[in-house]
Amino acid sequence: MTTTNSIALVTGAGRGIGAATARLLAKEGYFVCINYRSDVESARAVALSIGEAGGRCQVIQADVSRETEVVRLFEAIDRLSGTLRVLVNNAGILKTQMRLEEMTAERINQVLATNVTGPFLCCREAVKRMSHRHGGAGGSIVNVSSAAARTGSPNEYVDYAASKGALDSMTRGLSLEVAAEGIRVNAVRPGLIHTDIHADGGEPGRVARLSERIPMQRGGEPREVAEAILWLVSDRSSYCTGSVIDLAGGL
Repeated sequence: MTTTNSIALVTGAGRGIGAATARLLAKEGYFVCINYRSDVESARAVALSIGEAGGRCQVIQADVSRETEVVRLFEAIDRLSGTLRVLVNNAGILKTQMRLEEMTAERINQVLATNVTGPFLCCREAVKRMSHRHGGAGGSIVNVSSAAARTGSPNEYVDYAASKGALDSMTRGLSLEVAAEGIRVNAVRPGLIHTDIHADGGEPGRVARLSERIPMQRGGEPREVAEAILWLVSDRSSYCTGSVIDLAGGL
């Protein structure tokens, strides 16, 4: 149940799915921590929209690929008035489209550091605060995976796809570790969603190009993914853990 002192942390919440999720959680009554890595203006814009709608939030900078910054992020949350009840691991990166044979170790490690190590570290810190074993009140963790974990993203983002496959495995394993400790762990697997991440890969119009391959004949919207995340963190999904919801228009 959402109470006035329930805190929700959304990583990478300055744009796309993260921003949509932050807005919905604030509307539900959570105090939302809007995490961002470098784009402070986008994060502040999300915070402003939440405030204008009567919600409560705080912007906190941290690069989740760095352990010291993750620790600092959660220490900042500890100083807030409230209890951490929700973690949404949304922060993720991808690099320019290319075949695996062209990828450098630096590129691969950067993707894995943000998309795998980051969620692992955030889950570690969240469990320390949520678990009944540690005197916590319980909570819900949702990992934002990708349909790429199933498709493999050949010729484009095999490294990104592999990172999301790792996230799916972690979701299942952690859910079993903490199921009896008051924490539910689930994931969503978005498909082609209209966000800026495609521009990061060098093709802003990627969703439009591939839409005809989608059974529903369109790309998804960030809010459609956020609604699923909201359900997973709410009491309406109280018997759901270790699950992954595909949000890919039928792909």
